[in-house]
Amino acid sequence: MHTVRAYGAFGAGHPLRARGGRVVLALLVLAAALLTAAPAARADEPASQAAYLAARLRADPVYVTDQLPREIPHSTAPDFARLARRTGVPTYVLVLAGTAGSGKGLLGAVHDRLGRDGLYVLVDASGVTAATAYGARAPADDAWTVASYELPYDAGPLRSFGRFVDVVAQGGAEAARRAASARERYGDHDPADLYIGPSDRDNQSFLTGVLLTAVPLSILLLVPYVRRWRGRRPGATEPTKPRPRSRHPWLVPAAALTAAAAIAVTASLVFDQTRSSAAPPPTAADLTARVDRVTEGLKAEGLRHDTVYVDPESPRVLSTGRLSELHDRIRAFARSNGGGPVYVLLVPQISEDESAGRQDVFTAAVHKRLGRDGLYVVADPLGGFIDVYDYGLRLDADSLSFDLPESISFGDRKAEQADDHALGDRLDALMTYLDKVPRTDEPATADAYAPAPEPVANHALPPLFSGDFGPGLFVGAVTALLALALTAGGLAVVGAVLRRRHPVQQPTSGLPFTAPTDPSPQYLRRTARTELGALADEFTDATRNAAQGDEPTDAPTDTPDAPRPGIPSQARAWDCFDAAMLLVDGDLETLGAPGPGDAALVAVVVLSRAGRAALRGEVGDLCCGVNPLHGPAVGRHHVRVSAEGTRRRRLPVCEMCRNTAVADPAAVHSLLMTLPPPAGDGGRVPYLDADGPLAAVPRGIPRLIDKVRETAGVQ
Repeated sequence: MHTVRAYGAFGAGHPLRARGGRVVLALLVLAAALLTAAPAARADEPASQAAYLAARLRADPVYVTDQLPREIPHSTAPDFARLARRTGVPTYVLVLAGTAGSGKGLLGAVHDRLGRDGLYVLVDASGVTAATAYGARAPADDAWTVASYELPYDAGPLRSFGRFVDVVAQGGAEAARRAASARERYGDHDPADLYIGPSDRDNQSFLTGVLLTAVPLSILLLVPYVRRWRGRRPGATEPTKPRPRSRHPWLVPAAALTAAAAIAVTASLVFDQTRSSAAPPPTAADLTARVDRVTEGLKAEGLRHDTVYVDPESPRVLSTGRLSELHDRIRAFARSNGGGPVYVLLVPQISEDESAGRQDVFTAAVHKRLGRDGLYVVADPLGGFIDVYDYGLRLDADSLSFDLPESISFGDRKAEQADDHALGDRLDALMTYLDKVPRTDEPATADAYAPAPEPVANHALPPLFSGDFGPGLFVGAVTALLALALTAGGLAVVGAVLRRRHPVQQPTSGLPFTAPTDPSPQYLRRTARTELGALADEFTDATRNAAQGDEPTDAPTDTPDAPRPGIPSQARAWDCFDAAMLLVDGDLETLGAPGPGDAALVAVVVLSRAGRAALRGEVGDLCCGVNPLHGPAVGRHHVRVSAEGTRRRRLPVCEMCRNTAVADPAAVHSLLMTLPPPAGDGGRVPYLDADGPLAAVPRGIPRLIDKVRETAGVQ
C-alpha cells in the first residue's frame, strides 16, 4: 500500500516547494512577533508607574512622595525609615497620594520590577492602606487590621505606620490575637478622635470662662444671702435677736478664690490639647520640591514647543501613540498664526499638595520657575480635570476661561466611567478648540495668573485662655446673678411654706396671740370663746373702775339692749362686744360646740381683740386685710390676693404683710387667710369670699360692726 502526501501543485522535491516553505515560515514568525509585541508594549505602558517606584525603592527602601507636603512632608522620610527597621524583615515603604496607588496590585507590580523579597507597605494621607509580604514571614494583614481598627481617622500616617510596625514585630500569633480583639472591640464604632479643631478650642475657652466667674461669684453672692435668710426665716429661734458677726469673715472669699484656682488648674489639665492635626509642619524645601521636579523634567526635554510632562508617580493615562499624536498637535499649534509653545502638565492636583489643589497657583509657580511664556495646560490624571492658562500668547482670555466646553474641562459620561478619564481624547479635542480660539492684539499678562499660594495651615491650637474666654467670663457673671435670682425666688417659696407651718405671732396691747393662715374650726371656736370671754372680763373691770371714780357707765350684759358706756374707748369696746354677742346669739356657751360658721367665728375673734385693744386706749379703725388675725394695720398697699393672674387689691396691711408686699409681691397671696367651704367639701376659700359680714374687714372695724348689726337686723 502507498501513502499519498498532498503538497499542492508541486511535487515534494520541487525547488519552489522548499523556498515556499521558508517564506511561509518567515511570515508566521513575523506575524507571531507582531501579535506578541503589541500586547507586550500595551502591558508595559501602564507598568511605567511601578517601574519608576521600583527604581526609587532600589535607591532607598522608603520613598515619600513630594505631592503631600501639607499632610506628609517629604522631610519625614527618615522617620518612616526608622520605624521600618523595627519590623525585623526587609521592608519597602511607598508613601503616595491616596488615589495614586491601586493597593496590593501596585505593590505586586513594584515587587515584580524590584525583584526583592520582603514586606511591601503602601501609605497615604490616611495611614497604611495596603501591605503584602513576599517571601518573608510577616503578619501583614493582621497588622493592617490592628492599625485600621485601633486608631482613629485623625491619627495620621506616621502614627498608623508605627502601630503597624509594632504589631508586625510581635509576630504572627500575637498579631492574630490583637487583630481579633480589635475587630471585637471596635467593630461597630470608631475610636475617639485624637485631635480637636479650632472651634472645639473656642468651646473649651468659653466653658472655662463661664465656670471661672460663675462658680466664685455664686459663692460670694449665695452664701451670705442664704445665711441671712436662715436668720430671718419663719420658725427660726429668736428671729429678732441680731446674729453675731462671723469670727472668720475671710472664709467665703477664700472659698471663692480656691474654687477659681481649682477651675483654672483643672481646665488646663483637662483641655491640654496643643495641636489640631497630626501633620508635621513642612519645610520650605518640602513646599517647592514638586514644582522643582516638574520644571527640571520640562528642562530635560529641552524646552521644545511640544513639551509634555507626565507625572511618573501616577498611573499612565496616555499611551505612547496618544503622546505622539499630542506632540504632533502641539507642534502644529506652535507653527500656526498666533500660536506658541504649549506645556502640558499631567500632574495630580490634590488638597494636600503645596498649592492646596489650586491649579492656578501650581501653574503660576511652574511658569515662574521655568521662565518661559506659553500656554500651560494642567491635566489631572487622578481627578480628570483640565485647565488652561495663557502666559504671553495672543489668545482670547474669555474663550479660555469661560467658553471652554465642559466636555473638555470636566469630561462627559464616557470620561467619568473610563479609568483614564478619556484624557487622550479630551486633550485632542482641546487642541482642536485652541485652533479656533480668536487671536488678540495684546498678549496675556502673567499677572492675570499669579495668585498667592494658599497658606499652610498652622495646626497649633490657640491658648486655652484666649479667643472666646473673654465672652465666657461675661456669661459666667450673668449666670451667677441669675443663680442668685433663682435662689431668692426658691427661698421665698420655702419661706411662704414655713410661714404656713409657723404662724406669725404678733403682739396686740402687749399680749401675744397667734394668727394662722388656715385656721381650723376647732381653733376658731376655742379662740373665739377665749377672746370674747377675756373682753367681757376686761370690760367688767373697766366699768368697775369707772364707777369707783364716779364716772357714769353701765356694765355690759348678755343682752344686746344694754346701754353704752360714755367714754370713747369704752364705747368702741362696747360696740365690739355688742357685735360679737350678736354673732353668737348672746350666748358664750354656744362657742363650745358647733354653732356659728367659721366666718362668724373669725369676726368674733377680730371684734374681741379690737375691743380689748380699745380698752387699753388703742382705738384703731383698720386691721390687716390680708389676715384679720394679724391685728392692726399700718397702712394700705396694693397686694396680690391670688396665685393665678396678676389682679391686685388695695387692702389695709400690717407691718409684716407690707414688708412682704414690697420685698416679694408674688408671695403675699400665701399669707391670705382661708376658710373651709360652708358645705364642707372642696378646697379652702379666701375669707374675703366667705358669706357674712367678714368681707367688710378691709373697710375697717366700724364698718364690720355696722355690717354685723345690719345682718342681724339691729340698728
